Formats: sequence, C-alpha cells, structure tokens
Amino acid sequence: MRGLSVTPGIISARHGLHPEPVVVQCVAAEEPRNVTSPASLPLTDAQRAFTGGRDYLAACTMGLPSRATVDAVTAALAAAAAGRPDVAAAVHDTERSRAAYARLVHTDVTDVAIAAQVSVAVSMVAASAPDGAEILCADGDFSSVMLPFAQAGRGVRVRTAPLAELASAVHPDTWLVAFSLVQSATGEIADAEAISGAARAVGAWTLCDLSQAAGWLPVAAARFDATICHAYKWLCSPRGVAFLTVTEEFGRHLRPVQGGWYAGEDPWASCYGADIAFAASARRFDVSPAWQAFVGAAPALELFADVDADALHGHAVGLAAAFREGMGLPAPARESAIVTWPDADGTALARLRAAGITASGRAGRARVGFHLFNDVEDVARALTALEP
Repeated sequence: MRGLSVTPGIISARHGLHPEPVVVQCVAAEEPRNVTSPASLPLTDAQRAFTGGRDYLAACTMGLPSRATVDAVTAALAAAAAGRPDVAAAVHDTERSRAAYARLVHTDVTDVAIAAQVSVAVSMVAASAPDGAEILCADGDFSSVMLPFAQAGRGVRVRTAPLAELASAVHPDTWLVAFSLVQSATGEIADAEAISGAARAVGAWTLCDLSQAAGWLPVAAARFDATICHAYKWLCSPRGVAFLTVTEEFGRHLRPVQGGWYAGEDPWASCYGADIAFAASARRFDVSPAWQAFVGAAPALELFADVDADALHGHAVGLAAAFREGMGLPAPARESAIVTWPDADGTALARLRAAGITASGRAGRARVGFHLFNDVEDVARALTALEP
C-alpha cells in the first residue's frame, strides 16, 4: 500500500475548507502510520467543512457529507465514467480511512478491520461463538446487534436485560455482552465501565456498537474486546463504510468466515483459490471495500480524527441540553446528543416536518440529534415548530 503524508499547514485545505488544490507527498508504506498526536483542528474550522446543516436534526439517521467528501466521490465517479477508474487510489483511500478511524477511537491501526455493515461484522462474531454460548444484549437494542446471534443456531442463545441493569445481568455462563454504547431508539448512553468490568469479572467478552457514538462522543475502542461502527451516521461518511476493532486476545477466538481476497496478507496475491495466507493483523477480518464509499470516507474520517473531540462533544450535548430544557424534558443520567420523547401518534414529528425540519421517529418516539453542523438557531427553530 502507499501511505499519505500531508504537508504541514494545509490541514484546513484537506478538509475542503479552501478551494485550492491540496499538496500531498506520497511515501511508500505497508500500512498507514497510527498517528496519535493531539487533535489540532479547531471546531469552527471543522464546521466550515460543511455546506448545510440548518434544520437538519437527523445525524442519528444519516450524517451530512462535507465538501471534501462530495468532491472526492464526484471526482472518482467522473474518472470512472471517463474510463479512468483509479483502483490504486481507492485502495489508498481505504487505508487512509482505516488509519483515521484508528486515531479516532484511540486504537492501533493493526486492530482495525473494514466492514460494510454492522450486521456483517456481528455475523462473523456470531459464527465464532461456541455451541450453546449465551449472548447478553440490552432490551430494545438495534436489531443488527442482536439478530445475528439469534439466528446463529448450535444452541447459541440470546438473553436480554434493561440497559441500566446490563452490568448486573452478566452471569458466569455469559460468553459475550453485545450492546450499543448509545441506544438508537432513546439516545441513552450505556455505563460502559460497569458493563466491561462485570464482563471481565466472569471471563466474558464485550462487543460494543459505536455507530450512534463515534463522531460526537469521545470513545476508546480498547475498552472493549471488539467494537463495530457504521460510519454513515455521526462520522458523515458514505453508507457502506464500517469498521470492526478486535483485541489480539479476542481475535484468536474469531474465524474470518467472511474473508475474501482483501483479507489476505497480500491482497493482490490472494485473488484466486482457497489456499491463501490471511493477514496476521485484524485485516484478516476485512471485507472487500466499496471503492467509491471509502474514497468519500477518507476525508470525513480524517476530519473527525483531527477535530478537538472534547469541544465537539461539548457543542453537541450543549445544544441537546438546551433543546431538552426548552421542551421541559428531564436530564438523562449521561448527557447525550440525541433527544427523544414519546410521540406515538407522530404529532411532534409532523410539526417538525411541516416547519422544514428533518428529524426522525423511532419506537413510538420523536428523535432529534445535534451535531457539528448545528447551532443554537436550530434549537430555537425546532422549539418554535413544536409549540402547541
């Protein structure tokens, strides 16, 4: 592979903040370096990377693409349409994406595998579960986290408990605790420390879905034995870009049943036949990448890996808290960028839509999310739309 070294001083241009071409220097490298330097992109610069966001309160459904993502995908499609598809560049952008995601979730790049959807990665873990294994999940969690285990057969069984009681529900016979760090239907944040601690105490593994967390909530993948994340929500990447992180110890218990040519130690030497050498790193769990999706994901993931994570978190939960206060809703146990409230008949959602505000409804509740591209005016406009 070829790594990308960005010339100092052009970080804003890389994120699409200026129209000038970005100057880069390509250097030979087998894997992108796992850069662990502190985030250096101010929140205001990151916000300027987006052209829209007004009245869009649905990052928990799908994130908005930045200028750089739109430009990258458009250029790749135009080149392909002209008969000049650049597969080498797409491979390079896939590895840029992997490296940026590793920085974002504070893990080593060798522990990151690429995926297509959450359910695909979870299915691989489910296929590796021992016969008769117990999988503990949170009540009402997202189906992609639970269904692969429920359909695994071989006596594998799923037991559920309320999210707030998940840690205390871990038993000595629990093989794996699988849960979303932030619940899609409610925005509730799990007590990850308690759950991980309870699992370790009985020798159980943990699998955490970061899809509704990574991008606004600072996360550390190494806290869990495995994490999964679809990047098209809060990480504002094209759909079809997902990641799996696996610790070395847990990885020894997993079988790369979804492995194809890209999971080989040398992918270009693994294109034919069944006798291939799987990668020694987490790349052995890779699926073949969706080229244009990763071309668009690379600048998006680099933006979120570079931005001041604490500032972004404070911005998002601050807007959500202001909205929650305006609605007279109680504060959650852990501040979330997602706000939901009962809306069984859809009245609240209809009012928001009538005002031109994009929101969503899940499990009989109205749902709004506040992200990088939102501001206090979005809060005020939504509250006005919801006035009786």
